[in-house]
Amino acid sequence: MTLSYKPNLAEAQERWRAFWNKEIIKRPCVHITAPKTGAKPAKWPPFQVPPDADFDSILSQTTEALGSVYWAGESMPFFWPSFGPDSLAAFVGAELGYSKESEWTSWSVPFVERWEDVLPLKLGHRTDTWQRMLTFVRKAREHSEGKYLVGTLDAHSNFDWLAAIRGPDRQCMDLMDQPEMIHQAMKNVRALYREMYDAVYEAAGMAGRGTCGWVSYYCEDKFTTTQCDFCLLLSPRQFREFVLPALEDESNFLDHSVYHYDGPEALVHFDDIMSIRKLDGIQWVPGAGEKPMIEWMDLLKRIQAAGKNVIVGGSFEELKIYHRELKPNLTFYCTGATDEREADEILRWFENNT
Repeated sequence: MTLSYKPNLAEAQERWRAFWNKEIIKRPCVHITAPKTGAKPAKWPPFQVPPDADFDSILSQTTEALGSVYWAGESMPFFWPSFGPDSLAAFVGAELGYSKESEWTSWSVPFVERWEDVLPLKLGHRTDTWQRMLTFVRKAREHSEGKYLVGTLDAHSNFDWLAAIRGPDRQCMDLMDQPEMIHQAMKNVRALYREMYDAVYEAAGMAGRGTCGWVSYYCEDKFTTTQCDFCLLLSPRQFREFVLPALEDESNFLDHSVYHYDGPEALVHFDDIMSIRKLDGIQWVPGAGEKPMIEWMDLLKRIQAAGKNVIVGGSFEELKIYHRELKPNLTFYCTGATDEREADEILRWFENNT
C-alpha cells in the first residue's frame, strides 16, 4: 500500500507494529501534524453530517484539506465518516437531531417504549440511516484511494447504545424493574456490534489498508476505540453484570483496542477496566472543569503499571514532561507544529532523548 499524503508510510507502519508489541524503534510513536509547505490552506468539512448530506461534496473538501497537512511521524491521514456519536442508535431505528448553532452537537430521539416490542434489534430497522452510512463509507473509499485512509466509526456501543434508544432515565429504571430485558437487549447489541464493524470494515476496504479512528491510533489489523460513558451512573456491581462482559467481548473481537475513559466519576470502575486482558490502552479524558491532563500523571502511571498504553497530547514542552515520567514503549504522543521543520525537530528530539 502507498498513500500520496503519507510518503513515509512504510516506516510509520513498522513503528506501529512495534508499538502494539510494546516495543520501540529508536523512539516512541509520535503523532505530529503541521501545515504542508507550499500547500494552500483548506477549510475542513464539519466533523458530523446528517444522513441526507451530499457525501461527494464533503469528501472532495476532505481530500483537499487532508492534502494541505504535513503528516509527520506516525500520524496517519484519514477521514472517518460520522453522522454523530449516536449513529448506532440511528442504525436500529432512532431519528437523529442536529443543532443549528453548533456542528459538534447532535442527539438521538429514543423510540423504545417496551423492549418486548422491538427486540431483536436489527441494522436498518425503521430508517435508511444504516444503508446511507455504508454508501458514505464506500464513497470515502473511492475518494481516498491511494491518498489517505478511511477510519472506523465513532461507535457508542453496548450500554450507551441502549441508553440512546431507550433514554437514560428509563434505562436506569429498567436496571431495577426489568434487568432480564436489559440482559436480552445487551446480548442483541453485542452481536450487532460485530455485524456493524465487519460491514464497515469491508465497505472501506480496511483489510488492505489498516484501521484508524477518531482517536489517532493506527493498526494494520482490526482496531477501534471502545467506551461506555453511561458507566459513571452504574455501581461496580451493575457495571460488572451488564457492561464489563460487553467490553471484554468487543476487545476479544478486535485485534487491538483502546478504551475512551471519560471523567473522574468513572474511576470507580478502574480495576475492572484494567482487568480486560485484550484491551491495549486507555485514552484518559479528565472532563470539563477538572484539572488539566498534565496533572494526572499518577493515574497515567497506574494505567501503564497495568500493562496498558496511554495517549497524551499537548505542547512540545508538555510532551517532554510526559516523556520524562512515563514508559516510552507504552506512550503515544500527539502534538502539532508550526511548520515541517519544527515537526522534524520534535521527532529528532524524541530519538535523541529515548
